[in-house]
Amino acid sequence: MLDFFTIFSKGGIVLWCFQGAGVTESFTGPVNALIRSVILQERSGNNSYTHEALSLKYKLDNEFELVFVVGFQKILTLTYVDKLINDVQLHFRDRYKNELDIKGSLKLLNSNFEFEDDFSMLLREAEDSSKARSPASMRTFNESLKSQKTVKSMIETKGGDKIKEQGGKKNKNAKKEAEPVKVDPGKTTSASQKPVENGSQGLTPEEVMQKNREEFFRKRMGGNVEKPSKSPKPQKPKEKQRRVWDMGGSKAEDLDYSHPNDNGTQKAGYQGPDAHIESGMQLNPMKGDLLSVDYEYSEEEDVGEEEEEEEEEQERMEITNTKRVPKKGGGFGGMFGMLKGLVGAKSLSREDMEPVLDKMRDHLIAKNVAAEISTQLCDSVAKKLEGKVMGTFTTVASTVKQALQESLVQILQPKRRVDILRDVLDARSQRRPFIVTFCGVNGVGKSTNLAKISFWLIENGFTVLIAACDTFRAGAVEQLRTHQRRLNSLHPPEQHGGRPMVQLYEKGYGKDAAGIAMEAIAYARNQAFDVVLVDTAGRMQDNAPLMTALAKLIAVNMPDLVLFVGEALVGNEAVDQLVKFNQALADHSMSDKPRLIDGIVLTKFDTIDDKVGAAISMTYITGQPIVFVGTGQTYNDLRSLNARAVVSALMKA
Repeated sequence: MLDFFTIFSKGGIVLWCFQGAGVTESFTGPVNALIRSVILQERSGNNSYTHEALSLKYKLDNEFELVFVVGFQKILTLTYVDKLINDVQLHFRDRYKNELDIKGSLKLLNSNFEFEDDFSMLLREAEDSSKARSPASMRTFNESLKSQKTVKSMIETKGGDKIKEQGGKKNKNAKKEAEPVKVDPGKTTSASQKPVENGSQGLTPEEVMQKNREEFFRKRMGGNVEKPSKSPKPQKPKEKQRRVWDMGGSKAEDLDYSHPNDNGTQKAGYQGPDAHIESGMQLNPMKGDLLSVDYEYSEEEDVGEEEEEEEEEQERMEITNTKRVPKKGGGFGGMFGMLKGLVGAKSLSREDMEPVLDKMRDHLIAKNVAAEISTQLCDSVAKKLEGKVMGTFTTVASTVKQALQESLVQILQPKRRVDILRDVLDARSQRRPFIVTFCGVNGVGKSTNLAKISFWLIENGFTVLIAACDTFRAGAVEQLRTHQRRLNSLHPPEQHGGRPMVQLYEKGYGKDAAGIAMEAIAYARNQAFDVVLVDTAGRMQDNAPLMTALAKLIAVNMPDLVLFVGEALVGNEAVDQLVKFNQALADHSMSDKPRLIDGIVLTKFDTIDDKVGAAISMTYITGQPIVFVGTGQTYNDLRSLNARAVVSALMKA
């Protein structure tokens, strides 16, 4: 039934393995995929993983740095796998510890580890235990709660048993009181006084109490309840005071700076037709790699260290209280208990880490990390630390915080090489353009950041063709045309042999975006452009027709890079956006291996202070790196991600 079972160390040394009868394929492929996709990327919150036709379950032993992996066909439902992997871990670690103490590490690795007999026995016991479980029998009707209910018990009355006993007369009176419209105006006063004359008969204790309370307030405050004869007049809102500017004037002529003064000089504040070009010339050069996003710390780090020290002090007090000895031993026992809790002779358990993990989870959610991602990260850290022996004079809080920080850095660091300048040079050597497609929801800044990336590429000597494939939004083509004119004014064609560095390929509105992109790529290949940047229309992840059109554009043109543009302000919405964008690209693709999102452009990063959790959510969901970070409105406001700086801001209290 099992395809394989393997035990290896976290250093990559296989200690023991088992392969089922008739299994010819090696288990190295699925196990390596598990290591790359789960263990190295800190996604070990869930103990199962699917690779092609196999389903893998694993367990980590952090005390001895061991990994136990079992694989079987995913079409099978094996209920005994969890019990088997737990039993094998307990038996193997005891044998491993004894062998390690007797032989030492070198002799143990050079010798064969005999575990086949024990594994066969544990496998047989696990299979027998699953067969011994009989399906739960259905309860009879007499054993169910429904049999104990009667019609009488299901009737709810307002007055309780007294109303049931009074019978039909009370019900008739209640009906008469429920129809006040049919009563004459002269009889309304007498009818309204009947409940007072009858006293509290037929009322529940709560109604009687409410009635007495109202009567009390009416007697005590009867004279003060008189309504005012006239309602007060509403006060007029205070008018806004006019602001007088220093350079302002009271006449329209004073505000007109288009004409020169009498002496031939221009008025103060005059801006000529080329003023926008002169201001643009003051942009900083962006040759080479982008600068990384960084944070400055001064008082914040001190505050975080003080809070950490307070948490450690509180934890020491808890350890002292739980390990308090009788007063006969004097004060030495309490001090010894505190030191015993600090020195590294204790292995971490899930119960020890639970309070700290709850605080960490709430902290991540407050920093804009999606709630689901925060839970998975904390579960992954718990499995990573469970059973691990703490270091000397370290606390649970500091250990968990350090492990979480390392996990976050590991998540943000790219799993593959991200060097767009080198990729553009490789594409130029092949005499073809490097194609980048931008996609995302509405209003996240796709066109603006496309212009920033264009400026960065121009600064590095590459020619850029912008394909206006947003044929849906009004003004999209005009916005790109403005950016093209602006970028060409910053890099005039006269400085580059008479050829403009940026051109716009557009066919207007209402056309097929995939066809425009294909024509733009062909035009760029004929005109020897280095890069093609494809701007697409913003679309919500639930809009099926637009998602189908995006998948068609990517499947037909096969760009070198598909960038998802997302804003740093989102929290839980980032998970939904990325999951549905990837799912749409996979569902509407025409190949067995569809093109999914290759990287992320994180925009509006300058508006979130230290709430940088969206970066964690996006990279955790896709497993793809954040290639660019937008930090403002100008062409210079483009950065690369610094993983350690972002994690430091995320962990800051």
